[in-house]
Amino acid sequence: MSDASYPDGLYYNEEHDWARIEGDTATFGITWYAQDTLGEVVYFSPSAVGSTIARGGEYGELESTKAVSSLVAPLSGEVTEVNEALQGSEATVNDDPYGEGWLVKVRLSDPSEVEQLLDAAAYQAHLESL
Repeated sequence: MSDASYPDGLYYNEEHDWARIEGDTATFGITWYAQDTLGEVVYFSPSAVGSTIARGGEYGELESTKAVSSLVAPLSGEVTEVNEALQGSEATVNDDPYGEGWLVKVRLSDPSEVEQLLDAAAYQAHLESL
């Protein structure tokens, strides 16, 4: 597993998902804290390409050796891509949660929602309050 990190330049929700914004598209994944809490990820069930997700709604599930957890969308939009490379290699989420372990890409329907997310410092402060 990777070492604890919360990169600047990403946006975080309190449910431990992150978003990387590039133009009108966001890449979603789970934070180091989330993958550490889950344990070894063994299965990924994403929303289908073309489906619409709402901020705060579910965009898939991750199953680990400990539990099944719903993924909570940090932003709203349409799923445009799913990380197919995770099929059979789900532990990549543990090894590289901010890189090769990304989960889905979404075309944003309301880019202003990003203002409601946390930056890295605010997310780390949130973790300290848990």
